[in-house]
Amino acid sequence: MERISVNPQIHFGKPCIKGTRITVQSILELLKEGISFDTIIQDYYPDLQVEDIRACLRYAIALIAAEDISIVSV
Repeated sequence: MERISVNPQIHFGKPCIKGTRITVQSILELLKEGISFDTIIQDYYPDLQVEDIRACLRYAIALIAAEDISIVSV
């Protein structure tokens, strides 16, 4: 996760793209809306690279993979 950083003094410790104040959540929300990588870079965050956006996806996948899910039967 060399492109993602967590700093308690930036956005209350939310994961950001390293060297920016752009949160992983912000990028994921744009992707959720169907906005392409190229459009995110061109229209929203021109300082990003495609690999930064991919790093956000990898970070989100790693979080889900590390979750311990308990299913409770009712």
